[in-house]
Amino acid sequence: MAVQCGRGRGTRTFCLAVCLLTICGSLRAQDQPNPQPQPQAGNSTQNQEQKKSQDIAAETAEAAEKLGKETLFKVRDWESGWLTGPYVGKNRDLVAVTGQQRRQIYLEQTLTTPSAYFKRMSVAGVDQLRESPPQWGEGWGGYGERFASREGQFIAANSLAAMGDAALGYEPRYDQCRCVGFWHRTRHAIVRNFLTYNGSERERRPQWALYGGAFGGGVIATAWKPHPRNALVNGGLGMLGQAGYGALLNFFTEFAGDINRKLGARR
Repeated sequence: MAVQCGRGRGTRTFCLAVCLLTICGSLRAQDQPNPQPQPQAGNSTQNQEQKKSQDIAAETAEAAEKLGKETLFKVRDWESGWLTGPYVGKNRDLVAVTGQQRRQIYLEQTLTTPSAYFKRMSVAGVDQLRESPPQWGEGWGGYGERFASREGQFIAANSLAAMGDAALGYEPRYDQCRCVGFWHRTRHAIVRNFLTYNGSERERRPQWALYGGAFGGGVIATAWKPHPRNALVNGGLGMLGQAGYGALLNFFTEFAGDINRKLGARR
């Protein structure tokens, strides 16, 4: 736009000022960066949320797969102690346990491992098939009564045995045989159900506390069983049950490593 300036001094000054302002405005406009096209906010947010959801889904699937593998490994890994309970492996030396270790072993043998419940479940199942005692009836209600009875008897027996072992200084754990051969290891498993080590961890002694606890648990269980009931007979049956189940559990613990290798549970 052309600016017409007059001859007067004030007019020329005004025209000069207008020209300078026009030139500065033009240069400033040239210095401004060209505006970049902005992505639509709605599409960008939607894409980010979709990617985030896909990442979360992938991480969840990976975590679930890992957890499934670890759970399967734990279930198959008999030597982990989930089914066998605490024991001393054949490559470890027997060392006398402390009072705190005895309490931990007692909890694992009585309450905190699946093996502590499988015995009661199986024995209660046998009682259910025999309808013993018949007053508790059939069905899940009768099974619940029988399982609760076996649970109480087992806890009482283990508690008495743990106290007896602590008082005598006896070893409460099973130790795997350092021998070789199926029959030698089987013999060791059976013998250890009746003999254990004293405080020296070298000399063997009869399992007084273990079978005394089994007898006491059977006697205590008569308190909630229906009539007719006989405390001495029930105590004797408790000792017989320990003889059979204890030998079976020792056998299973003795060959836990072989079972592991057969199932491919080792890493």
